[in-house]
Amino acid sequence: MKIRNLLLTAAGMAVCAVGIMESKIAAAEQFFPMLVYRTGPYAPNGIPVANGFRDYYTMINARDGGINGVKVSFEECETKYNTKLGVECYEKLKGKGATLFNPYSTGITYQLIPKARVDKIPILSMGYGRTAAADGRVFQWTFNFPTTYWSQASTFVKYVATQEGGLDKLNGVHIAHIYHNSAYGKEANPTLDALSEKYGYKLTKIAVDHPGQEQKAAWLQVRRKRPDWIFMSGWGVMNQVAIKEAVSTGFPMDHFVGNWWSGSEADTVPAGDGAFGYKSAALHGTGTDWPVIQDIIKHVYGGDMALAAENKVGEVLYNRAVLNGMFGIEAVRTAQGKYGNKQMTGEQVRWGLENLDISNAKLKALGMEGFTQPFKVSCKDHETGGPVAFQQWTGKGWQFVSDWITPITEVVRPMVEEAAAAYAKENKITPVNCG
Repeated sequence: MKIRNLLLTAAGMAVCAVGIMESKIAAAEQFFPMLVYRTGPYAPNGIPVANGFRDYYTMINARDGGINGVKVSFEECETKYNTKLGVECYEKLKGKGATLFNPYSTGITYQLIPKARVDKIPILSMGYGRTAAADGRVFQWTFNFPTTYWSQASTFVKYVATQEGGLDKLNGVHIAHIYHNSAYGKEANPTLDALSEKYGYKLTKIAVDHPGQEQKAAWLQVRRKRPDWIFMSGWGVMNQVAIKEAVSTGFPMDHFVGNWWSGSEADTVPAGDGAFGYKSAALHGTGTDWPVIQDIIKHVYGGDMALAAENKVGEVLYNRAVLNGMFGIEAVRTAQGKYGNKQMTGEQVRWGLENLDISNAKLKALGMEGFTQPFKVSCKDHETGGPVAFQQWTGKGWQFVSDWITPITEVVRPMVEEAAAAYAKENKITPVNCG
């Protein structure tokens, strides 16, 4: 398949992408199912994500000949960010030798977690999904490294503390959490509640219903209650509408901080100049200067920068999918180190995920030095409690405005273990002994 036929321009993506890799999957290939949403209300976010996965897998074949000689294959299934459709896609693709599933939806992840341990296909919900899955003793088949919503919320509180003069200065500070009224949006609330009790800041929680285009009532509360800081757990059109409402309200943009799903070009560009100064959490770098992104432009786009730009190369969500794709590929490579350079089963990939060691040396070899932070997964810890950075929109791109901030693990991890234990009891799961 020629590169021009594989790479779809932005205008044609929504209708053409599903059939990109419909060819028969050979037994010697490592198959990565892709749950995507190139259509529907969340398509502006879903398109760069789908492109990032597609291009990374394509680059691995073109540059490296696959994973230690095993070619990578993939197939897209359109979910429209709908949980029911996502489960249907899972059922459609799981029998094709699935390596792992990246649901790219907290709602879908919740539904797939119990299926994973029955079907023996691991779930990689990188930075989303059920936070309690960080406890690998209960959730053997689910991984959410390098960090979770609860850890992210704690790093946001620490970031606010750096701006306010220290954690001891948070007493009396007013924080509002504006969140997508869904399982995803609510994930940060337990941490924000716990840390409010610990540090004494006032917390106001404001829900925004799907898809988030109507927010007048939410921002009326902001006007009335006048919080000092806003943290947003949004997705899709909700984010750009919120930024526009914040501008209209006169809320200071440098005190408006989105989570890592509320900090992409799809959120800021539509808001125009008013978005200048808006901040968000970040898991990785942006732009095209990274060696791994340059390799994609070379091997997938033939050096055509204009075509790469049409496909969102270098944007936040594109780069995040590249990072996520790398984690899956390296889990397979790790598993091959134990089981041999051949196609890995779901069970073998689960072992690879649980023994994944992303060191600085590996990041450098992968062209991602400085792009993200190193971590090491273990039987007990499927999250790793990785650090989070904060970035700010300059009007032209994103710029880091903080160091990498470690989560408040002493608060978050006990909460994770308590939630995991409750899930184990409810679902009659006997936790494994990690030794």
